Amino acid sequence: MDDVSRIADAVLYEGYLLWPYRKSAIKNQRRWTFGGVYPERHSTVHPDDPAVMQTECLVEGADGCRVDVRVRFLHVVERTVARGTGNGLEPVDELVVDGESHIGWDEAVEREITAAELDPAQLGHPVRIRIDVPAGSGVEELRAASGAPAGAFVRSWRELEGLVEIGAAPAAPGLYRLTVRIFNLTPFEGAREDALRQAFCSTHTVLQSQWGSFVSLTEPPEELRAEAERCRNDGTWPVLVGPRGERHTMLSSPIILPDHPEIAPESPGDLFDATEIDQLLTLSILSMTETEREQMRAADPKARAILERTEALTEDELMRMHGAIREMGMRRR
Repeated sequence: MDDVSRIADAVLYEGYLLWPYRKSAIKNQRRWTFGGVYPERHSTVHPDDPAVMQTECLVEGADGCRVDVRVRFLHVVERTVARGTGNGLEPVDELVVDGESHIGWDEAVEREITAAELDPAQLGHPVRIRIDVPAGSGVEELRAASGAPAGAFVRSWRELEGLVEIGAAPAAPGLYRLTVRIFNLTPFEGAREDALRQAFCSTHTVLQSQWGSFVSLTEPPEELRAEAERCRNDGTWPVLVGPRGERHTMLSSPIILPDHPEIAPESPGDLFDATEIDQLLTLSILSMTETEREQMRAADPKARAILERTEALTEDELMRMHGAIREMGMRRR
């Protein structure tokens, strides 16, 4: 996985599940708090839950410049647990199989909308791409160690409808203002909890340019500052990503980031909480009781993966998380 993908995935799953990584934890009762694009009808009643996300940024490029646009988000998947087999499945709050607990939970599946090789000079008429995800469901059988069927996970997801609109306008010779709007047009009736199941969660946009360069909106060059300040971003903020000095990729993130954000190489894996310190979270996991670990395993496959990865860390890997000096300089009098 390249650096851009690692940063984008960190944004996608930020806040997905938080310490202590259990369903009962208060901080895991209200999830999907970043980058939500909600059904339009719900947003009309609850304007703090927007139905539109807009990215505007500047791209420099001569004739032949091309831009690829990827809109990514999470789609909530409701997981219930059932006892029995086949048509005789009976929903239950908890199912214990060979001493291991299985419970209901809201998971998520990644969705992506892509538009490739767009010419900014030809985007006076916006390109519109439909988002159309039908409702669906699936069954994952649970078996005992003996091989006997013991129950199942039943996963279901609701329909999503929406639109990605991509346009551009010349701002100066060789400079274009690129606009990406994301609309949630899903028909909806219900409470906020239901709206989350038909929201585009953790929504963000990745823009990559061939033979063109994006302009930093955080620190624009002085001659382009006025144009940069005219860019309107709603619910998101574009930053340059990739190696420092590289300007071919921009991530429009619902989380405030600097240009060229980095993930520390000492980090053994995603903990879904960039506001905390990896070492602190790791030591907290290792100090949990067996009962707490069992609850963490039962919560989510990603929580189980965190637990198994943490339990497998070597002493050297733990020490590497203690800290690192990236740059050191000496000021001489």
